[in-house]
Amino acid sequence: MSRYLFALGQAVARRRWWVLAVWIALLACAIGFGLGTGGKTNDNFTVPGTESQDAVTLLQERMPAFSGAQMQVVFAAPGMAQVTDPQVSGEIEQVMAGLQGLSQVAAVVDPFQSQAVSPDQKVALGSVQFSVPAGEVTEQTLDQVDQIAEPARAAGLDVEFAGGVYPGFTAEIPHMPEVIGVIAAFIVLLITFGAVVAAGLPIATALVGVGIGLTGILGIAAFVDVPSAATSLALMLGLSCGIDYALFVLSRHRSQIVLGMSAAESIPLAVGTAGSSVVFAGVTVIIALCGLAVAGIPFLTVMGLTAAGAVLIAMLVALTLLPALLGFAGDTVAKFISTPLRPGKAEEVARTAAYQPERTFGHAWGRFVTRFRIPLLVLGIGVLLTLAIPATRMELGLPSGATQPESSTAHKAYDLVGQSFGPGFSGPLMVVADLSQATSPDAAQTLMGRMQQEPNVAAVQPAGSGNGILLIQVVPKTGPDDPATKDLVNSLREDRDSIESGTGATYLVGGTTAANIDTSDRLADALPVFLAVVVGLALVLLTIAFRTVLVPLSSIAGFILSVFAALGAQVAVFQWGWGSGIFDVTTAPTLSFLPIIALAIIFGLSSDYQIFVVSRIKEEHTRTGDARESVRNGVAHAARVVTAAALIMFAVFAAFATVDNPIVKPLAFTLAVGVLLDAFIVRLTLIPAFMALIGNRIWYHPRWFGRYVPDLDVEGAELERRFAPVTDTEPAPRSDQVSR
Repeated sequence: MSRYLFALGQAVARRRWWVLAVWIALLACAIGFGLGTGGKTNDNFTVPGTESQDAVTLLQERMPAFSGAQMQVVFAAPGMAQVTDPQVSGEIEQVMAGLQGLSQVAAVVDPFQSQAVSPDQKVALGSVQFSVPAGEVTEQTLDQVDQIAEPARAAGLDVEFAGGVYPGFTAEIPHMPEVIGVIAAFIVLLITFGAVVAAGLPIATALVGVGIGLTGILGIAAFVDVPSAATSLALMLGLSCGIDYALFVLSRHRSQIVLGMSAAESIPLAVGTAGSSVVFAGVTVIIALCGLAVAGIPFLTVMGLTAAGAVLIAMLVALTLLPALLGFAGDTVAKFISTPLRPGKAEEVARTAAYQPERTFGHAWGRFVTRFRIPLLVLGIGVLLTLAIPATRMELGLPSGATQPESSTAHKAYDLVGQSFGPGFSGPLMVVADLSQATSPDAAQTLMGRMQQEPNVAAVQPAGSGNGILLIQVVPKTGPDDPATKDLVNSLREDRDSIESGTGATYLVGGTTAANIDTSDRLADALPVFLAVVVGLALVLLTIAFRTVLVPLSSIAGFILSVFAALGAQVAVFQWGWGSGIFDVTTAPTLSFLPIIALAIIFGLSSDYQIFVVSRIKEEHTRTGDARESVRNGVAHAARVVTAAALIMFAVFAAFATVDNPIVKPLAFTLAVGVLLDAFIVRLTLIPAFMALIGNRIWYHPRWFGRYVPDLDVEGAELERRFAPVTDTEPAPRSDQVSR
C-alpha cells in the first residue's frame, strides 16, 4: 500500500495547483448545497420494532391529529395569589385559547377543564397536542407559543414549557468550543513544530474538511432526518481527526526536511510512510462509526454515517490537500521561530529529534518503560480497572426536563410540576387503546380501572378519543428517569392479557417516557453485539496491518480498558455527581446512546495511536532485530507526535464539554477522558511495556499465517530502505542537553 501512496504523494505535489483548485471547488459546492437546499437538523427520534413506535403508527393511521408531539404548559401564580383567582385564571385561559388557534396544534387541554391544579392552588398544568412530530414543529410556531405566553408573564405569572417540543428545545450549540479547540490546537502544534507554517497547515486543511462535511450534512438534512447532535459529533471528529491525520504526515515530512531532503523528495515519502498509518486509522474509525447501524435505530445510524463522512473527508484532505500545500510551502515548514527567552530552542529540539533521537525525552520515556515494564503494567491496569468500576452501575436513559440546565424552561417546568403534583406528571405514559372490536360498552372504563390498580400509578384519565381509538394518560408516582417508572411500563405490558380480558379492546403503551425506555433497552441489547463487531474488526485490521496475533490482542485489551475507564469516569461525574460543581453538571442517568458512540469513537482513535506507535516500533525492529531496543527507539520517534495528537483531541473534546447541553456535554467529556487515558496510559505505556516484556515473540506468526495474510507494508519499510535520508551527517547543535 505504501508504494501507491508514495505515487499519490508525487502526483499531488507535482499538480498542486489542480489539487488546490479541486478542493476549493468542492468547498464551494458543499456550501452551495447546504445553503441552497435549506436543510435543518431535527430530533424526530423513531425506534422501529418497539411498542412505543407501534403506538405512534396506530395513531397516525386512526387519529393522525394526535400522533404528533406533546407540550406541557406550567403556570405558577405570583406571590400570595392563586391560579384560581379570577384575574390569574383569566390570563391562563387566554394563553390556552391563543395556543388553540395555532395551525400545528391539534388539541389543547385547559388546566381548569382537566382539574390539573395543585392542592395549594399555586400551580396549574395545561397541555398541548401538536399534529406533527417534534422535528416538524416550525420555529415560527414555537415563537408564536412564546409570544402568546408573554402577556401572562407581564401580569406576573411564571409560564414554563416542557415535553417533546417547546420554545428553545433545540438550543443552538455555540461556536466558542470550536474556536477554543482551534486555538488550543494551534498552540500545541506551535510547541510541537516550532514553526508557524507547520503549525498552521494542519488547522487550515482540517477547517476545509470540516467546512465541506458540515455543509454537506446540512444539505442532506433537507432529504433525511438528521439529529441535531450529529453536527456536533461530526464537527468534533472532523476537526480533531483532520488535525491529527495532517499532524502524522507533516511530522514525518518536517523531520525529513531537517535531515536534508528536498520538499519534492520528502512529500511522497511522508505520504507513503505516515500516510499508510493515516489510511488504516481513518478506515478503522469510519467502519466503527458505520457499525452504529447494528443498533437498528435510525437516528443513531444517521449520526454514525454523517460522522464517518466527516472522518473520510479528513483522511482525504490529509492525503491530498496537505501534500499539495506542503509543495507550496517548500522548506518554510522548517523555518523555526526564535523566542527572546530561549533563542534557537525550537530548531535545536527539531534537529535533536532528527539526528539524535536517543537524546529526546521520548527515548528517555521508552527506556523507563522497558526497564520498569512489570510495575508499570500492574499500575496502569490497576488504575484503569479502578476507574472502570463505576461503569458497572451505569443506568441508561434519555434527556428529560431533569437533565436540562437549571436555567432552561424545561428544568423549571419539571421542578414546578414535581413539587406541586408529583414527579410522574412530568412524564406521563400515553396508552393507545383500540376499542373498535370492544365487546362491552364500558370497555374504556374497565381498562382505565384495571390500569389504576397497577402498582406505582398515581392517576389514569382519558386524553382524547376518535375513530375507535381512546388515548389514556397513565401518570406514574415516580419521575420519567426513575427505575420504578420503567417497572410500571413493563408491568402494563406484561399484564396486558388480564387488563384486556373480557373487553375485546387492545392497547399499546407509548408516549415520550415509554419511547425513551424502549430506546434505552434497545441500545443496551445492541451494546454487546456492537462490542463484538468492533473487537472482531480490530482483530482483523490490526492482524493485516502488523501480520501478527499478539499485537492485535494487546491493542483490543487496551481499548477495552480505556473505554470502560472513560465510561466509569462519566458515570462518576454525570450520574453520581462527583465533582459536579467543578464541571457544572446536572446529575442524570447516562445517555442511552453514549456508551455505543463512545465505543465506536474511542476504538477508532485508539487504533490511530496504536498503528502510529507500533508501526514505528516495527520499523525499528525490522532495522535492528532487537525487541527492547526497537521499543525504546520506536517510542522515541512516536511519543512527541502522539502526545501532540492526543492533546489536540483532548482540547477539542474538552472545549465541547463546556457546552451546556445534556447530549453534547457528557459525550464530549467521555471522549476527552478516553483519549487521554488511551494515548498516555495504554499506547505510550502499557503497549510498549507489554512488547518489551514479550520480546521478539510479539512478532511471531505461523508459516501458514504469513502465506495467507497480505503484507501491506503499513510502516513503509521498503520505501524507507530506498529513499530514507542519512541521519548521521550532522550532529545536533547542543550535545549536553536532553530535548524535551
